[in-house]
Order: sequence, then structure tokens, then C-alpha cells
Amino acid sequence: DSSVLSCLMTPGTGSSILSALQDLSWLSKSKVEKQLQIISVLQWVLTFLIMGVACTVTLMYILCTDCWVIAAVYLAWLVFDWNTPKKGGRRSQWVRNWAIWRYFRDYFPIRLVKTHNLLTSRNYIFGYHPHGIMGLGAFCNFSTEATGVGQKFPGIRPYLATLAGNFRMPILRDYLMSGGICPVNRDSIDYILSKNGRGNAIVIVVGGAAESLNCTPGKNSVTLKNRKGFVKLALRHGADLVPVYSFGENEVFKQVIFEEGSWGRWVQKTFQKHIGFAPCIFHGRGLFSSNTWGLLPYSKPITTVVGEPITVPKIDHPSQREIDLYHNMYVSSLIKLFDKYKTKFGLPETEVLDVN
Repeated sequence: DSSVLSCLMTPGTGSSILSALQDLSWLSKSKVEKQLQIISVLQWVLTFLIMGVACTVTLMYILCTDCWVIAAVYLAWLVFDWNTPKKGGRRSQWVRNWAIWRYFRDYFPIRLVKTHNLLTSRNYIFGYHPHGIMGLGAFCNFSTEATGVGQKFPGIRPYLATLAGNFRMPILRDYLMSGGICPVNRDSIDYILSKNGRGNAIVIVVGGAAESLNCTPGKNSVTLKNRKGFVKLALRHGADLVPVYSFGENEVFKQVIFEEGSWGRWVQKTFQKHIGFAPCIFHGRGLFSSNTWGLLPYSKPITTVVGEPITVPKIDHPSQREIDLYHNMYVSSLIKLFDKYKTKFGLPETEVLDVN
């Protein structure tokens, strides 16, 4: 059409069209990046909540179809590979370096702060605090390379320890292992600290499910007073203890807190005792708006500070007195770490870490 051709050939029209395209919000680079950040976090939340059950159900369904051979082969391999999670797993640097984890990091954002060097000639047990609802900082910092843990601690291999039950779920177990995640049980930890060389760092979320029941915005509380098993493991293997505190971990979800003695808390503790996790009633923001409720965490900054290592001797059969000694040293070191960095990451000078 001659009129269209004339319009396109009019001086300045090209730049006008380009300007108009740039004004479209959905083409904005920042908007696209924000959507990618939301997608990256959503896939992880869904992985955390439903991937294990979904993969199990899907595998059982495939067994009942004409494609049953695929499921049968996978199950046969699963039996053969069953003990791999207990032997350090099968980490993949390719998976740990996926671009999706950088979008995941930038959504909050999440940062990793190094305070001291770690010797590659030693093994370590990192005590991670607090648990939060999903341990977002623990995952991003130690199961991916998004915050540069490999560059900040060269020669150190981090292993994030989580519920052993996750490694009984098909597909999910392989996905977790690819990030360097291992079961939080004695067999797995003993293997990594005694048969996997030096430079290993097992990250244990010490407070576990019990601590997750009390996490809520504005509260800095850790479950630690009677958690001494990780100290005993450190002494048995001569692995140095490293306190780690994540400022902001409790800010990304809002939770209904049930009082001690209530029926809700009884249900949560019963689940925790028999299944290993405690069901929490929580919410974040919606998928399309931060003003609605949903499963996406709020985009609040999470800053994970790795403290100074506590040198631990190797004692094959540590006494309770020795365990208590190093546990007290660890608690004091954690409180010192919290007090030193709290004002730098938005907390008032009067804020006190509550150790339960």
C-alpha cells in the first residue's frame, strides 16, 4: 500500500516506532528479568513442596502404561544406586552453575559474606541458623554457585544436609544430589568427613523442623541449647565448627504460630516426631501481585555470614564434658557473630539473639 510505504519512509518514523516498542512494559529488560526471577523462585518452591510426591506418582502411572519399560529400567537403576546419597552423592558443577540460580539470588537478593579463610587441609561442619520456612539462604549459598561460594572459599566442597526421606523419592533425589545436597544422617556425614579427603564442609541447619515452627518476621531465635549431636560429630572426626547466621531468613514468609500446648502445636510436633518435618501454616506473596497471598516468598534481602572456625580436636569417644565445652564455645561464637553484624544488616543495636 503506497500510504503505508510513504509512512514508513517518512523521516523519523523508524525511530518513533522503536521508541514506541521500547515503551512497551512487557519488553522492558527490568520487567523481563523480574519475571525470570519469579519463575526461578517458583520452580524451587514447587520442588520443595511437591516434586518428590509428583515424581513418585508419575513413575507409578508410567508403570501402568505401554511405556512401563522406562519406569522399570529407572527403578532397577534406583535399586543399584540406592546408597549413593550416603557416599557423598553425585554433584554436578554444571547444575550448580545454572543461570536460573542467579535469577533466584537476585529475586531477594541473597548475599554470602566471608569473614575468615578456611584451610583446605581441614574438614568443617557449618551450623546454619536460622532454619526459616524453607532454608532459602542455605540452599542458594551452598547448593549453587550463585553467590560465589567456590570463589570465596577455594578448595572447599560444601554439602548441604537435609532430610534423608527426600532421597527415597525418585528423580528428586538425583536433582538434590546434583547440587551437592546429602542426607542429614550419621552414615552420610561419617562418610564425607572420613572417606572423602579434606576440604569438605557439611552445612547442617541445626535447629531443624523444631526451629521452623517459631520463625516469623522480626524474630531472631535459634533452637540450639539441646542440639549437641553436630558437636559430637565434629569431635569424632576432628572437623572444625563454623557458625553461620542468615540475616533476613525469617523475613520472607509469614507464619501462623501456635502456642505451646495448643492443638495446632501438638499436630506439628507429632508430625515432626514420626515423619521428620513439621507442617507449617505459612504464606508469602502471590504470583502476580505482592499485595496478595501465595507461595512465593517476599523479596526481602537475605545475607548469610560465615563466621570464624572453631578448631576442634579429633576424639574418637568424646565425653559429655568435652561435648558441652565445645558446644558452649560454639554458642558464644554464634552470639558474637550475630552481635557484630546485626546493625550492618538492618537490625537495631538493642536486638538480642534468642537461644532456646
